[in-house]
Amino acid sequence: MKTPDNSIKEFYANVINSVGDGVIVLDMKHRITLMNPAAEEITGVSISQAEGSVFSMFFGKEEPLAEMVSKTSSNGMTISDHENVVLKKGSHLTPVNVTTSPLILADGEQIGTVLVLRDISNIRELEDAVRHADRLSTLGTLAAGLAHEIKNPLGGIKGAAQLLERELPVESELHDYTSIILKEVGRVNKIVEELLSISTPRKLEMGHVNLNQILGEIVMLQKNVSRTKSVTFQQNFDLSIPPAIADGALLTQLFLNLITNAVEAVVSDGLIRITTRVVSDYGMSKKGERLSRMVAVDIADNGTGMTGEQMENIFTPFFTTKSKGTGLGLAICHKIVSEHRGMIKVDSESGRGTTFTVLLPLLQ
Repeated sequence: MKTPDNSIKEFYANVINSVGDGVIVLDMKHRITLMNPAAEEITGVSISQAEGSVFSMFFGKEEPLAEMVSKTSSNGMTISDHENVVLKKGSHLTPVNVTTSPLILADGEQIGTVLVLRDISNIRELEDAVRHADRLSTLGTLAAGLAHEIKNPLGGIKGAAQLLERELPVESELHDYTSIILKEVGRVNKIVEELLSISTPRKLEMGHVNLNQILGEIVMLQKNVSRTKSVTFQQNFDLSIPPAIADGALLTQLFLNLITNAVEAVVSDGLIRITTRVVSDYGMSKKGERLSRMVAVDIADNGTGMTGEQMENIFTPFFTTKSKGTGLGLAICHKIVSEHRGMIKVDSESGRGTTFTVLLPLLQ
């Protein structure tokens, strides 16, 4: 078997180091000979650890990946898998798109295998966001119909209760009952209005919005409200972030809801971290427009956290983890973010806290 000399090997290394996808090169004995920085980042394995080692030493537990390498090495087949390979880096799982190809010299001799790895975490997150949006759209349409049907009889009940209240003698004990009726009608009406806000399109009052300023004002308000719980707020704001094009009132509602939820989730001596940062690995623009940078706002707490099932349904109307919640607050948050052509995601673990991340487009 021929082996490449040092100059060719160096050339290979320069090429793969310039590739954005992860590239790993194996010889015919499945030993790792080359590995670019992108592969180190995706796998969590450094080239200094891996070079010269057998592939299975680091990736033997990844059965679909090991099977692909074996088939390519023995049969010279090029194999792609877009669905089944998930790499574990510490406690973090990374879904990857993998292609294994034979490394062949000019004379046709196969001298190894080339693996190309592409991190598709962002793609999966966007797919999940689309599924959530579709489900919310369907539920929103149903909710709108129900809301309109409820409002008419609700108005009748309220009117009848008000008339009854006026007709009753001042000293009548029945005033307590009419007060309860009116109070409960008001509560139902608020729920109906929230349902309509989820399902009804609205015109945004767009302007240049300073996200750090909005968040800072909300934190100042929440510090006063949550004094009895001894909650500590950590603000890690990127002061270089330019304005976002957004509806300031709606973003205030969005972040006030998320931060209030975080305060309610923590117990005594709770910690809430609010971070703003610019990210460049998301492109959420319309066809024909250039890609826009995004600002990420992370709201993390060390509270009770959520289970996987709760996270799956957290943005669904009427789903709530609170004993007195309506389950509409986060659905409204999701709608506000969608209206701003952004994305909201949640990462949580039961007993270890929750992080909500909001991604919004920035000015170009």
